[in-house]
Order: sequence, then structure tokens, then C-alpha cells
Amino acid sequence: MQPILDAHRIQQTLEQLARQLAVEFTPEAETVIIGIRSRGVPLAHRLAALLSKQQGREIPVGSLDITLYRDDLHQRRRWPVVKGSEVPFNIEDRRVILVDDVLFTGRTVVSALVALADLGRPALVRLVTLVDRGHRECPIHPDYCGLTITTAPGDRVNVCLQEVDGKNEVLLL
Repeated sequence: MQPILDAHRIQQTLEQLARQLAVEFTPEAETVIIGIRSRGVPLAHRLAALLSKQQGREIPVGSLDITLYRDDLHQRRRWPVVKGSEVPFNIEDRRVILVDDVLFTGRTVVSALVALADLGRPALVRLVTLVDRGHRECPIHPDYCGLTITTAPGDRVNVCLQEVDGKNEVLLL
């Protein structure tokens, strides 16, 4: 088990990502942030708070459950746990910032894009990930990434967040 980011570095990384997002997503833009369940949701809320503070306006935040959109559903539990999406705003013609914790094969993001399409047609979608660990199976690349690391295919990257796990850290297992 190798620590990659501690609580302080996670906060610094999110602040850096928020500064980068503020350049493209100006206060005039109709911007919303949607986190992919589960750890993309608290990251989306944290980014929204930082971006809102920078821009002096509230950024709407939603959560996207992609459980039933996954292409490996048949390989998972017989009865998947669906927690539901909570997108209390219209995404039609809005600028969507899609947030996930770790980008690996790209299949989660593909599923999220299909789920988003069921909600409407955004003006654009940008992908933000805390960690990009490589090994893509789909042509997906983050528009904004906190940390890019080199991993072996069998490695695991565990993101622990206070809101879900009671602590903030990123570990390479």
C-alpha cells in the first residue's frame, strides 16, 4: 500500500482544478457540475464550492448513478444496488462538468455519457478526474486531471473521502 495523496494534497489538487475550470467556465456560462456515484459526488460538491467562491455565484451540483448503464452489469452482483441519480436541474444546452475520482479503462465515463444523454443534450461536457491511472480501453481522456500516475493493470487506486469513508487519502494498492 503506497500513499499517493494525503488530505492536504487532495485539497490543493481540488483548488488547482477549480482555478483551471474557472478559466473555461466563466460566471456568465450556464454551468452545472455532476458527480459520478459514488466518490465523484463529494468531489463534485467540493469543486462546486471552490468554483462558486471564486465566481461569486452558486454552481448547481447533481449526482449520476450509472449502475444500469454499465456494460459489465452481467459480470457484477446479480441484484445491483441502484442509488439513483439526483440532477435537480435541466442540462439541456448547459455546460456540464462531469466529475469522477479515478479514470482507468474509460468504461465508467462512457456509461456516464449515455446516462447524461437520457437527461438531455448539454451544450458541452468536460471531464474532471482526481486521478488518471491509464490503461484505457475506450477513447476517453480527462479534460482536467489532478494527478496522472503510472500503474500496472492489476494495481488498484483507492480514493477515500471524508464524506464516504471518514478520511481523505488516495492509495495505490
